[in-house]
Amino acid sequence: MNQPDLFRLVSFLCFTAILMSGCKNKVPEEVKEEIKKPNIVFILADDLGAHDLGITGSNYYETPNIDKIATEGTVFTQGYAGSRVCSPSRATIMLGKSTARHGITDWIGAASGENWRKHKRNDKLLPAAYVHALPETDTTLPEALKAGGYATFFAGKWHLGDEPNNPESNGYDVNKGGWEVGSPKGGYFSPWSNPKLPNKKAGENLSMRLAEETNMFIESNKSKPFFAMLSFYAVHGPIQTSEGKWKKYRDKAELQGIKESGFKMERVLPIRTQQDNPVYAGLIEQMDDAVGLVLNKLKELGLEDNTIVVFTSDNGGVASGDAFSTTNLPLRGGKGYQWEGGIREPYFIKVPFVNNAPKTIDTPVTGADFFPTLIDFAGLAPMPNQTQDGVSLKPLIENGKIAERPLFWHYPHYGNQGGEPSSIIRKGDYKLIHYYEDDRNELYNLAKDPSEQNDISSLEKELLLKLEKELMEYLKSVNANMPSKDPKFDNELAKKIQKNREEVLMPRLEKEREEMLSKDYQPNETWWDSKITKD
Repeated sequence: MNQPDLFRLVSFLCFTAILMSGCKNKVPEEVKEEIKKPNIVFILADDLGAHDLGITGSNYYETPNIDKIATEGTVFTQGYAGSRVCSPSRATIMLGKSTARHGITDWIGAASGENWRKHKRNDKLLPAAYVHALPETDTTLPEALKAGGYATFFAGKWHLGDEPNNPESNGYDVNKGGWEVGSPKGGYFSPWSNPKLPNKKAGENLSMRLAEETNMFIESNKSKPFFAMLSFYAVHGPIQTSEGKWKKYRDKAELQGIKESGFKMERVLPIRTQQDNPVYAGLIEQMDDAVGLVLNKLKELGLEDNTIVVFTSDNGGVASGDAFSTTNLPLRGGKGYQWEGGIREPYFIKVPFVNNAPKTIDTPVTGADFFPTLIDFAGLAPMPNQTQDGVSLKPLIENGKIAERPLFWHYPHYGNQGGEPSSIIRKGDYKLIHYYEDDRNELYNLAKDPSEQNDISSLEKELLLKLEKELMEYLKSVNANMPSKDPKFDNELAKKIQKNREEVLMPRLEKEREEMLSKDYQPNETWWDSKITKD
């Protein structure tokens, strides 16, 4: 029986009770327990690509537990992150707003303005200033749920502000492992360096520990509605795994046939073209194992039929920069990039009490939609002033419709992965990218060209102008920050830097790939401490 049916049952029972015993509008006790608000488990991966799961097309990575969420729930085939990098996307989930509106447009800690020159990148623009913590005047998703009677919990990566802008000050009752940094300091095996997650057992895996902490919270709050956010540090670099998982995927790569080359040049940096990194594959499987722990706990406690489970990622897989870990093909680009590989994500919502929910939905949706969707399913009042860019997806999950709308992204920065300062509007099948270095535009028909290989800006000039105008009007309406020209840009130096990327970096990456796939690969004696004593 789904929740609307339950509420109708309550009304009938209460009306009957009023007639027979004068219940004075009170809901009978035996019904109260049955209609309690749904629990919510929100699982957020870090840097996981759109095709990094078995269910989304990978024949190399193995993710049976995450796949189970998709097969038992609804897959949004055109699900987008709020940004191409982490902090902005996470803020969008927390606030229901686009990055241009809330102002956290880059990962918190990135240099901007003239400080950008310290990286010796020699770029044409100085990146825009940005907000460095969640605005205190806004209501976060956990704050809204907490006000609605939910116990709230956070585990894992935060990266939305330094103290005092921590999870505890933004609506979470409990925080395990969330602090200012965006990577797993000390690695994925204990001892790690995290002031919010004390080390317990030498050699234990970070993803599994975060899942265990989540399970303890769930068990302690099983008799009341809860919101648990399991925000993995995985699969962010530094990529690490155990020797056993590395060997499993190294052998699998050999069985599938190791390609001679694993990279090609994208516009700025080399980009990976093969899913054959055995360390990254092991890291994904470790995260999937941890997801399985949580799903099993919900089943063990009899909670799965009243628990909404969300799974998504904060940006595209790292194909360039960082650890050059995966490929998002056939989508172009990856983390940091303005193309689909940078912003398209796994986007699954399982609502077990909705009968006959669609298995797939093709409507484009974004991270801003989670806030109003979960508030809606929780039976709480909508917050249109807070969720100005997100909409509830409840009608879609219940086989209804939502109005067509434009989607916006704003990234006036340079990524570490080769992305360029730009803003995006998607409307219908069309996606326009506006670049700030030279004010040029690219226009793609994603229905016909999902890999963004054919720029049709010269063929659809009227449509281009219309979309560009709508994008610029939106950015102006939210007072979006913009980059500025760097008068110290040296064009000749830029050519030398680019030549080095092609002639030095590319061969180095191919050599590292070859070493990682060799039979005698050993990163160190303890395999990043996974082999040290666990007692």
